[in-house]
Amino acid sequence: MPTGLFSSEEAEVRGLQLGHTIGLANDSLVYVPDFIEEADADALFKVLCDETPWAQERIRVYGEEYDLPRLTAWFGDRGASYTYSGIRQEPNSWTPTLLKIRNLIEAFTDSRFNSVLLNQYRDGRDRVGWHADDEPELGSLPVIASVSLGASRRFKVRQKSNLTKAIALDLNHGSLVLMQGNMQQLCEHEVPRTAKSVKPRVNLTYRNIQKTLL
Repeated sequence: MPTGLFSSEEAEVRGLQLGHTIGLANDSLVYVPDFIEEADADALFKVLCDETPWAQERIRVYGEEYDLPRLTAWFGDRGASYTYSGIRQEPNSWTPTLLKIRNLIEAFTDSRFNSVLLNQYRDGRDRVGWHADDEPELGSLPVIASVSLGASRRFKVRQKSNLTKAIALDLNHGSLVLMQGNMQQLCEHEVPRTAKSVKPRVNLTYRNIQKTLL
């Protein structure tokens, strides 16, 4: 499996299956800590921070509007619109950088993706709360591939039927989390706020918007 995004070097990718720890099938949640080698991850992080048209979206909660606690951007095929938390995203056109990452993920997962949501966590105050990626556009058993670049942040997962127990991962620079099977039906996940001093992080979640809903 090639781990270098801009080279032809091949190396074994270390995958750690975590689904069984929260009652899922063993391949429903997979963490690959060194999916992209460090030099390529450094280059990608800089390019994505500079070239992405980041936006500060507004979200309505109990009748009041608030700034989303992170910056976002949506890219994808024409017509791959996406709505979450009352925010409707129309896709920007693919960039060469995002296509390179997509090709790498598709080769590893044997899945196809027509869109990607980018999140920038500027510091420890930026976060995403507990949620499941279970919007109708994603289908009943979505495959979602999440790449992390930049500062390490805590990623937590818990079952919807048992909100008191969660597993936690520190997602490092260049890592991949693959969420598939019935994970979105049974579980929810978050990246919580932290009081620690942390540098920016960019997260890319590749998805496939169902064509029948376009």
